[in-house]
Amino acid sequence: MSACTALLNRSVSGGCCRVLCGVTRPLVHVRSAIVAEPGTRRSDEDNLWEATGNLPFSRARIGSFFQDRPVLKNPFLEDALLRGYLRRHLPQEAAFSDLCAFGERVANEVDEWGRECEVTPPRLVHFDPWGRRVDHIVTSPAWKNMKDLSAQEGLVAIGYERPCGEWSRVYQMSKLYLFSPSSGLYTCPLAMTDGAAKVIQSIGVLWPVEEAFSRLTTRQPERFWTSGQWMTERQGGSDVGSGTETVAVPQTDGSYKLHGFKWFTSATDADMTLTLARVQDRTGATTPGSRGLSLFYAEVSRGEDGRLRGIEVQRLKDKLGTRQMPTAELLLDGLPAHRLSEEGRGVASIANMLTITRIHNSVSAAGAMRRVVQLARDYATRRTAFGKLLKDHPLHMQTLARMEVETRGAFLLVMDVCRLLGREESGMATQLDTHLLRLLTPVVKLYTGKQAVAVVSEGLESFGGQGYIEDTGLPGLLRDSQVLSIWEGTTNVLSLDVLRCVARSSGMVLHAYFTHVKSLLAGASSVPSVAPAVKAVDGALSQLEEFVQVAATSAPSYLELAARDLAYSLARIYTGALLIDHACWKGASPSDSYAALRWCEQDLCPVATSQARGCYDPKTPPLDAALVYDQPIQAEN
Repeated sequence: MSACTALLNRSVSGGCCRVLCGVTRPLVHVRSAIVAEPGTRRSDEDNLWEATGNLPFSRARIGSFFQDRPVLKNPFLEDALLRGYLRRHLPQEAAFSDLCAFGERVANEVDEWGRECEVTPPRLVHFDPWGRRVDHIVTSPAWKNMKDLSAQEGLVAIGYERPCGEWSRVYQMSKLYLFSPSSGLYTCPLAMTDGAAKVIQSIGVLWPVEEAFSRLTTRQPERFWTSGQWMTERQGGSDVGSGTETVAVPQTDGSYKLHGFKWFTSATDADMTLTLARVQDRTGATTPGSRGLSLFYAEVSRGEDGRLRGIEVQRLKDKLGTRQMPTAELLLDGLPAHRLSEEGRGVASIANMLTITRIHNSVSAAGAMRRVVQLARDYATRRTAFGKLLKDHPLHMQTLARMEVETRGAFLLVMDVCRLLGREESGMATQLDTHLLRLLTPVVKLYTGKQAVAVVSEGLESFGGQGYIEDTGLPGLLRDSQVLSIWEGTTNVLSLDVLRCVARSSGMVLHAYFTHVKSLLAGASSVPSVAPAVKAVDGALSQLEEFVQVAATSAPSYLELAARDLAYSLARIYTGALLIDHACWKGASPSDSYAALRWCEQDLCPVATSQARGCYDPKTPPLDAALVYDQPIQAEN
């Protein structure tokens, strides 16, 4: 029997955990060495208190009680839903053993590295001691350990090796799901690395990127590269079409030199990058808009003088969270580069990258939620308040249960999108799968990003005041979660992307959506334990169909106002169907059914609810604007 098999068969409450808290020691009263001031005598009462040791807060004594901290146990063994999902869809012993062993490594080794990355953030050294410009970004040893581990564990490679066929992406993302909360945000460069590899693969693994692709997808730490993603400039984030000023100057050898200013470059210590720029013609003119953008590949290297070739690091960003990762403003001053896309096809060429990075973002969101729930439920077995443990307070358990339901829903939604990606990459996707992947990618990213902020915030509250104390490591979970609803498209930007997806497919993505949800519900029609949930999802789906029919005959502004609520509705209904479906397989537990029922108690179709209230009427936008910019009434003289 392998070591990991033994761990899987062992009671979770037993071993397989890293003990973070010290052993409780018996109270020892130490006699104080108090010397009387000259000319004074200590009273008999003072001597009596000292001798009996009944002054627990005197001098160096600070009391006898110390709260046990939450213990991070093997996150794979602690996650019943993850293990159940994989037993259902990926019942391979090799994958189980690998995830179990990796979970041990996360708990016993990686989590400490993540904390080191947090307390030792990157710093920028502009000049060497003799005044030469060097622009060195200095990161912690733990950050470098994360890079080696990522290669060794195949955190990018698995997606391209495809050891589990169409389920390889689920396997890869399950591993990242375990890794993310302890990774010190190293999942961000991994997301961009995976995205860059995907783009190169889709364009063609040829010179000049053949070596780069090999390095991005290797398991050899000494060869492994990470990639940056340098898109954002001063004028725009998601609006790259009008916001990109960087120009590409053609060279006689067919390469280019890039000149521009990149306002926000994540994981700036990467070995290479993909970036957008406008090709200059012989007169120096460029084509405006997205039609003028092309995609370029550039390596980050240094010359013999130690200076970066064609790059100056202006400053590191001072961010709310993700402080572990270097994010910088860069001046590109003749950066050598090669054009990967056809000229003017840059935006289209990064579509695959956006799919990958948005899925990675969603995996990190689900991982953050799971981690705070795991810590909160462990803490509830250690913290006593008002005469009993937190786990024995029904209201506290109700709160944790609500967090658990959100976490389960997020996990199943994320993994279903990973499933669809795996089917597409393995050539097994139906047209329905392809439509679902296109629709659900922005939906899963925007919805889980918002979920993570809410659940992690609630999770911190479950620790009381300690949830607000930095050196517990808990506040960092919330600060890092906040980026998930911003990076790779804000909630509103992605909601509009959903509308574009519907329009460009002539509504076929919605047809695929309705068809698949109905098939999931049909499979559960004979299961009494989830009947109320099936009824709720079926009713919400009918409401959504009615909304779509009304919106189809309305002005574009009507659907734009409804975009956010529509995206939420798509997420909630689909997630409800997934929870129901998972509760109906032969290995499901009673908790799976209960989670489905609890999820379906909420408003599953908020777009229909808001429509009934008149929230999308033409009169609403000016009223919203008047409310936001309300001015006090000037008194008459």
